[in-house]
Amino acid sequence: MRIAVVALGKIGLPLAVQYAEKGHKVIGVDVNATTVETVNRGAEPFPGEAHLADALARLVPAGALRATTDYAEAIPGADAVVLVVPLVVDDATWEPDFTWMDAATRSLAEHLTPGTLVSYETTLPVGTTRGRWKPLIEEVSGLVEGRDFHLVFSPERVLTGRVFEDLRRYPKLVGGLSEEGTARGVGFYERVLDFDERPDLPRPNGVWDMGTAEAAEMAKLAETTYRDVNIALANQFAVYADKAGFDIEKVIEACNSQPYSHIHRPGIAVGGHCIPVYPRLYLSTDPDATVVRTARQFNATMPDYVVSRAEQVLGRLNGLRVAVLGASYRGRVKETAFSGVFPTVDALRAKGAIVLVQDPMFSDDELAAFGWEPYHLGREIDVVIVQADHPEYRTLTPADLPGVRLLLDGRRATDPALWAGTPRLVIGGGQ
Repeated sequence: MRIAVVALGKIGLPLAVQYAEKGHKVIGVDVNATTVETVNRGAEPFPGEAHLADALARLVPAGALRATTDYAEAIPGADAVVLVVPLVVDDATWEPDFTWMDAATRSLAEHLTPGTLVSYETTLPVGTTRGRWKPLIEEVSGLVEGRDFHLVFSPERVLTGRVFEDLRRYPKLVGGLSEEGTARGVGFYERVLDFDERPDLPRPNGVWDMGTAEAAEMAKLAETTYRDVNIALANQFAVYADKAGFDIEKVIEACNSQPYSHIHRPGIAVGGHCIPVYPRLYLSTDPDATVVRTARQFNATMPDYVVSRAEQVLGRLNGLRVAVLGASYRGRVKETAFSGVFPTVDALRAKGAIVLVQDPMFSDDELAAFGWEPYHLGREIDVVIVQADHPEYRTLTPADLPGVRLLLDGRRATDPALWAGTPRLVIGGGQ
């Protein structure tokens, strides 16, 4: 097949590589000329994705994969177009901002030719594929969905850093606007993906027909919203454990020892492109989902809660030097999307603290570009807050943080045995 992938980001580029690895001719479209030039050199434009660099170095020189900024070069004659353009959510209103996706959809529609399958993988509010993309593509292209082209939704279900592994492990969900469209989508993904055996699943691992685009849209929203709500419950339990004086970690381990409990772990923040965002996409079409709204709001309070605990122990933070360890939203990932570092730094500055930030994955210049003073281990510091669970933090000791009066480990990433004699608090009552 000839396949076009729109947006060569941390999901789109690995998808393009996957399709090329299966023997198809792939062209990627991206508005960033630097990204396009880097890909066409056979190099990775961003670090951290397992196997990506080696694959690009093989596939690009072989002519199996190339990139362009020109939709007119990529879309006409394609058997399939897969779009993974980011969808932005407004922090203030919680409403989705379709600006980038609308622009990409118009550009592909201008060059769409009959016989093409169009698949959206960006997570969307329920009804978007049918109610927004279908009429927009038809209006711009002059083609009719279901006759001249087919439109499906098939959510990406992967984590950056392990995209190729996740593509094999998780079923691929596909829903179209008609039975024929769904069948076309299922057939496409069966030709571009391989799957691990999963005896734990209710049916064989592979491409799963969801029947409609709405069901596929809801599946992605439901699985991520579940995680946000579950984490909020764990955080609520943890805040209570701090008041009541027991260790919530032991409670969670006990509860999860039987098969009907799957309580997640509490933490200082819920970050990343998915979990903080997708519940808001769900709420955009179901504003009466009070459980979802309350959970999202409660999770957003956790950075302030951790800072308030520092005040409870030390009194005023005004003038104290506080190191926030971890700019990333999670360990081992160089990514700050909705990272807890931002509200944590803001909360500390609001209390008059002198805030410094350290992260083993970021250079001083990169940290400074965010407006943070970089912190180096070995410098005098009063308070330390662990925001990301980088493995390097497991071996931290008070000697690495001279003068530290309090460690607040928001991820249980440090070793309590190494902190004997120095106050160490975690979320949920443990020491």
